[in-house]
Amino acid sequence: MDVGCAGPISQELFDAGTVQSSLPVYFSLRPDTLFRNAYYPECTFPVMDIRWFTFSVVILSVLVIFGGCTSTPSPSTPQPPSGSFQPAPSGQQPVQPVASSGALTLSVDSLSPGSALPDVYTCKGSSESPAVSWSGIPADTKSLVLILEDPDAPSGKFTHWLVYNIPPVSTELAQGQSNAKVFSNEAQQGKNSAGSRGYYPPCPPIGPTHRYIFHLYALDIYLDLPTADRAAIDEALAGHMLAKTEFMTTFRR
Repeated sequence: MDVGCAGPISQELFDAGTVQSSLPVYFSLRPDTLFRNAYYPECTFPVMDIRWFTFSVVILSVLVIFGGCTSTPSPSTPQPPSGSFQPAPSGQQPVQPVASSGALTLSVDSLSPGSALPDVYTCKGSSESPAVSWSGIPADTKSLVLILEDPDAPSGKFTHWLVYNIPPVSTELAQGQSNAKVFSNEAQQGKNSAGSRGYYPPCPPIGPTHRYIFHLYALDIYLDLPTADRAAIDEALAGHMLAKTEFMTTFRR
């Protein structure tokens, strides 16, 4: 049976001592060798040196690897400018940017925090209520509450002034408010610790300096209170404060 070139060439290699195996051989350990077979003259061909073959394989592998590393990267996805609205992932509601109204701040007359109350606002003067103003009201505010207290009173905390249901559109209370139950802007006055309605002027015992602290609260509700004292207001504040701030003054006799 004719087995072609493989059989005679393998046999010739084996007889020549080039290999010590009966397996077909396709490479010579010597470069540029021509194998000829007397029985099959047409089966004459050069055999590649296995070292050159191996070197060629290594070179080809290096070219493939480095060729992949130097491929042109795909352009990155452009990022939207900072602060722009971002669409939400599929299935989620879009998140709208929230505009801050700023921090809640409080001012008393033209005083600096920690300064002494002028006599006009105390029992040494005409006992007028001071001008009070504010800014930075949260967007969802339904009403404001203003409280003036003396935490250093001999019998404990003393409330000098209590104003509630101040409309959030208001930005101030003018100087010299009356003891009316309802102001012109619909704000209401509660009872102070002396049991009267309206502003009770600071009048501490002669001696050490007392602190007089103005508190302002922004609430998410309107207080349905025909009349109110400090206990009722404190109870109503619980769980409804959106923001709060304070302004401290001093006075001594």
